[in-house]
Amino acid sequence: MLKFLQKIGKSLVLPIAVLPIAGLMLRLGQADVITALNFIPFVDQILPYFGSAGSAIFDNLPMLFAVGVAVGLSDDQNGASALAGLVSYLTLTHITVTYWGINFEEAIATTLNISFLGGILAGIIGGLSYNKFRGVRLPEFLAFFGGRRAVPIMAGIISVVIAIPLAMIWPSIQGGLTEASMGIAGFGAFGAAFFAFFNRLLLPLGLHHVFNSFFWFQLGDFAGATGDLNRFFAGDPTAGHFMAGFFPIMMFGLPALALAMYFAAKKHKRKAVAGMLLSLALTSFLTGVTEPLEFLFIFLSPVLLVAHAVLSALSMFITDSLGVLHGFTFSAGAIDYMLNFSLATKPLLILAVGAGMAGLYFTVFYTLIVKLNLPTPGRENDEDMLEEPEQQLSYTEQELYEHYVTGLGGATNIVKVDNCATRLRLDVVDSDLIDEGALKKLGAKGVMKLNKTTAQVIVGTQVEFVADGIKAVLKK
Repeated sequence: MLKFLQKIGKSLVLPIAVLPIAGLMLRLGQADVITALNFIPFVDQILPYFGSAGSAIFDNLPMLFAVGVAVGLSDDQNGASALAGLVSYLTLTHITVTYWGINFEEAIATTLNISFLGGILAGIIGGLSYNKFRGVRLPEFLAFFGGRRAVPIMAGIISVVIAIPLAMIWPSIQGGLTEASMGIAGFGAFGAAFFAFFNRLLLPLGLHHVFNSFFWFQLGDFAGATGDLNRFFAGDPTAGHFMAGFFPIMMFGLPALALAMYFAAKKHKRKAVAGMLLSLALTSFLTGVTEPLEFLFIFLSPVLLVAHAVLSALSMFITDSLGVLHGFTFSAGAIDYMLNFSLATKPLLILAVGAGMAGLYFTVFYTLIVKLNLPTPGRENDEDMLEEPEQQLSYTEQELYEHYVTGLGGATNIVKVDNCATRLRLDVVDSDLIDEGALKKLGAKGVMKLNKTTAQVIVGTQVEFVADGIKAVLKK
């Protein structure tokens, strides 16, 4: 099960890659930022388009997860698996909201939607349906619907079967979380800590939005404004208990976690992951958009998810105990911290708490990743990879791919070419025909002959281009 969850986590890397820039554009398009930058000519006319562009991604994030997981779980990353994931997601979401008796737009506007869980579940259905049904042969008069065309059809049918019981239990799950929220609210600093703990713990299922809604939009009343968030901006001096503790996490803790992932990566892989981790850390710090970074690790190990939830609870407990009150309209990033600084109580203490949380996050996550040997980015299981490839000969791209084909035993020896994050995955006629020395001279870092007909060539982060180049040569 853990290996399966880790495969889902790796599948999410592709859709996650687009989120940092989307998060920044979404934040720049918010009304408070536009107002703050109103001294710049035409900013009020330009930034709303940035917001719309970012919103287009985040409003459809579960759908992107459905496609990403489906492709990641499929045997050969064929486009039919992506279509199956999309069909499954649309089927799941529309059937559940039909059961609830409201239309789809109303469901998206409320908390009655299956969010991330629906996207990931749809991706699993799509990917596994592809692996199961892509080779289905039907009678001649139905042959058009056989093979890969059968995949989205079967994914849709399976989704119908799953969606009906899911629709029956989902409102009860959300109702139970709302009741739990009401019970937690009266426990002071401990209540704030419990809120942060469950807020992060429910993240993989998307149910944290349900949990948030009571605290941020319903709890308490001040001059007609309800909820911790609305009361804070209405001037309530007692509001901000359930928001302030997130600033140290999103501005300091999670960027430190990204740094821990960098130092936990293998030395020869650090350059490859540095750019991604830096962009995710900056996104968390500036905008408070944390999902791109969190989805890199929450499926790798339950221990990492629980550690994140516990440290979030600790941050919330400390800030509330110190009397720190702060709020945000978007999320707890540096932009909101500065824009709402004048409305906050003891906001400078957030920086001190943040420094402490950064140290804790780095120490805890670095230790857990290394001690548990978790495959976070840059720690993939490539122990057989050489620290440095042999001297690479100088070729044009076309010549390089042609020599790869030769090194693999020639075109007649290659049955199928696929790739993962760093490796070529090959089905061959005879793995003994593969020339390991020739491939290393081309830049490959290692060769694994798993059996007579299966082999892997460790290429590195450029593997996708090499795989596509080999396929192009074979097609010719």
